[in-house]
Amino acid sequence: MLRDDLEPSVLRTVFGQYPSGVAALCGFVDGAPEGIVASTFTVGVSLDPPLVLFAAQNSSLTWPLLRRRDRIGVSVLASGQGDVCRQIASRSGDRFSGVAVTSTATGAVFLDDAGLWLDCSLESETAAGDHTVALLRVHGYETRANSVDPLIFHGSAFHGLRVPSFA
Repeated sequence: MLRDDLEPSVLRTVFGQYPSGVAALCGFVDGAPEGIVASTFTVGVSLDPPLVLFAAQNSSLTWPLLRRRDRIGVSVLASGQGDVCRQIASRSGDRFSGVAVTSTATGAVFLDDAGLWLDCSLESETAAGDHTVALLRVHGYETRANSVDPLIFHGSAFHGLRVPSFA
């Protein structure tokens, strides 16, 4: 029997049953790195033009800053980056203290050791309930996906996903 208890606290647990990858979206704001973490991130929304998608909470203080940047660095996180993810997702302190990053001349910031980097710009946004869905246009990439296991968010916790070796 389907349940109809759609309270946000219940839905968070229900939606947490679907595993997802984790991405950090980062850029320079007033000369310092800023970032937001998203488990609502999808690659391959479109190949022509190349688009990815993520959803930002409307209560986010960081997305309004990042959305105005020329470029946004998307880092798809690796299994060993759970602590870095929590640090960047924090709402206080120096969220990039001790975090190794690489940046571009256009202001995109990438987390070192991530499995995939995507150099993006904001294409469009759409209101979606308590979130804003953003389409990002991909301008460039760097991947280490074959040598890095991805970070997975499932059941309100971070997990590694072991990529099988067929060598």
